[in-house]
Amino acid sequence: MKEISLGKEMLSEFMGTMVLIIFGAGNVAMTVLFGKTLNITWDNITFGWGLAVLLGIMAGLPSGAHINPAVSLALAATGRFPWRKVLPYSVAQVAGGFAGAAIVFLDFKAKWLGVDPQLASTAGIFCTFPAITTSYLPGFIDQIIGTAVLMFGILAIGDFAGKNNVGWMGPVLVAALIVAIGMSLGAMHGYAINPARDFGPRFFALVAGFTQPNLMEPGIVLVPIVGPIIGGPLGAFIYDWTTGAVNKAQG
Repeated sequence: MKEISLGKEMLSEFMGTMVLIIFGAGNVAMTVLFGKTLNITWDNITFGWGLAVLLGIMAGLPSGAHINPAVSLALAATGRFPWRKVLPYSVAQVAGGFAGAAIVFLDFKAKWLGVDPQLASTAGIFCTFPAITTSYLPGFIDQIIGTAVLMFGILAIGDFAGKNNVGWMGPVLVAALIVAIGMSLGAMHGYAINPARDFGPRFFALVAGFTQPNLMEPGIVLVPIVGPIIGGPLGAFIYDWTTGAVNKAQG
């Protein structure tokens, strides 16, 4: 396959992350703004985010569809991706998250302002907030674990798909992984497991005039950024030291 320029790779990451947020945050908007009338539940959110990731991967395929700075960092830390591309990819991913959130807000604006005219309580449609509010530590631990599981799973799926010549299954299995993480680990801190997925839409909420008091509280902002940045490489290293090492030994 012919290599593309870094600029085109960044555009691919931008589009992939934008699509991720259009469907992911759009799914949450449906739940918050119409949940009572449509009888939408947590299952809808977890399956919706899984499909959002699947479609985001499809949109970001030319660049490898990282759509997550923690993934780009983990791949670089384990020698699978050039370090020089981590920052440009991350910038494109955050920008894509911002753009996706803007599109969701534009689509739902009339209903949104009817439900929350002061924009004081619905920023959670865009970004994550902790279930435990007395300390940032539980959410921080949750984000490390969740992102480590995500990265371990991505690498395991990639090796499985490559070994069995079923590359087309990779995006589907990653989507299923996201559904599983949401159902199993999702409630402690909204399973951001992706700094761009959280900060891009959060920054849009700030620019758009959302007045929720804890929107930009430093600890709440940093948990879904720092936690995944630690968890992504951790999951990749654990994979390489365990299952990945066994796969290599088997040839």
